[in-house]
Amino acid sequence: MRNDLDTLKTLGRTTPAPRDYDPSVLDAFENRHPGRDYWVTFTAPEFTTLCPKTGQPDFATLTIRYIPAKKLVESKSLKLYLFGFRNHGDFHEDVINVIYDDLCALLKPKYMEVYGKFAARGGISIDPFVNGGSGAKYRSLAARRFESWSGVRD
Repeated sequence: MRNDLDTLKTLGRTTPAPRDYDPSVLDAFENRHPGRDYWVTFTAPEFTTLCPKTGQPDFATLTIRYIPAKKLVESKSLKLYLFGFRNHGDFHEDVINVIYDDLCALLKPKYMEVYGKFAARGGISIDPFVNGGSGAKYRSLAARRFESWSGVRD
């Protein structure tokens, strides 16, 4: 049995859903393969947040992808964290950057990206993407991924 999981707050426990955005619900555990690069991808096809002006719901498929360093995010805590945005009002771009910042602070990954594919409202969709990496290798990866995602060419 792993003894590094004793500090997890939500896994294996009944945990109420947060009423609002709360990064303190996020848990992490040890990456047992820190010397190997590999992708971890979470897709939340029912992500919901609120417009900060109207309070109307905004729906998105949220994709979080990272290359872990020393820690991995525990999935139940991530679900609870994301659920907290259902009553939180913020613009799409802000939400994506907040999620990126919170997960980077928790995990300190080699590389991380967060993409929100929001449903159209008023005939237009907003699809923010943010990424970044630590160290030259992963900063280069971030630049290549950002360039290919955005379609920008020099």
